[in-house]
Amino acid sequence: MTTDFLIYGVLNTICVVLVSPLFVSLVKKVKAWTQGRQGPSVFQTYYTLAKLLKKEVIYSPNTSWIMRITPWVCIAAILVASLFVPLVFVTVPFGGIGNIILFLYLLVLARFFMAVCGLDAGSAFGGMGSSREMSISAVIEPTTIIVFAALAFVFKSLSIFDMVSVAAAAGTPVTPTLILLGISLFIILIVETSRIPVDNPETHLELTMIHEGMILEMSGKNLALMELSAAIKQTILMALLIDLIVPWGLATTLSFAAIAVALCLFAAKGALLSLVIGLFESSMAKMRFFRLPSLFMMAFFFSTLVIIIEVFA
Repeated sequence: MTTDFLIYGVLNTICVVLVSPLFVSLVKKVKAWTQGRQGPSVFQTYYTLAKLLKKEVIYSPNTSWIMRITPWVCIAAILVASLFVPLVFVTVPFGGIGNIILFLYLLVLARFFMAVCGLDAGSAFGGMGSSREMSISAVIEPTTIIVFAALAFVFKSLSIFDMVSVAAAAGTPVTPTLILLGISLFIILIVETSRIPVDNPETHLELTMIHEGMILEMSGKNLALMELSAAIKQTILMALLIDLIVPWGLATTLSFAAIAVALCLFAAKGALLSLVIGLFESSMAKMRFFRLPSLFMMAFFFSTLVIIIEVFA
């Protein structure tokens, strides 16, 4: 392991942990503005996580070891996955870090344990949320594979680091394939982070909740870890979209000035994308469960079209 990659791992992890709650709060703030409300502070998610970390963890007598290890498995899988997507600094990958297949497996690992955890307590809400999550996964995961396959075809690599390097070298050309991939990645971002129109992360209504149903039995530190892992997952998917569509500003050296500028630019681009997500959610109503595949098929169709273009162009 090189020194540069070791520094990258520490720096990238610290950055993703620090900025993830901010982006969650920004989306909530934008949604509140569109509804004519003041909304929570942009630091509210930090306060919530700090409060949860101080609270006692309570387990149902029906739960097993799955409930106890799930928060740690989820946060560990998501933090390792965050190493695959550079936020501010691009370096030479190490030990398979950056491979999109392994990246997808890490996301699936976190989802699997979260779904099993929802079933572990034996509650009706948890089982319903897990059932819905797995039903959606059966449709969205093949779509996600096709979207990432399209990325591999366009950038001629399975490494996210190589993709980002190619995108940064090419600048930001507005091409049809780039536009289609951007739309597909945005749909994947919305679905994977359980946002409207797929799910409403701010409700506990049994008719609508999916993600919240699976973590309803969580409390204290465990709930804080689950909320933080969800926030980090959103950030790394946002970073993937940002790195491939607007890659300018990433640091290529370990100088303090380059890293500081790259961090500020990423925060600005992430805030702008949070604004877009908030406006998108505010302009949509939650879709009926059986209409969700039509949204997924849009990403599937666009990605398939990109692959066909790349093969026959």
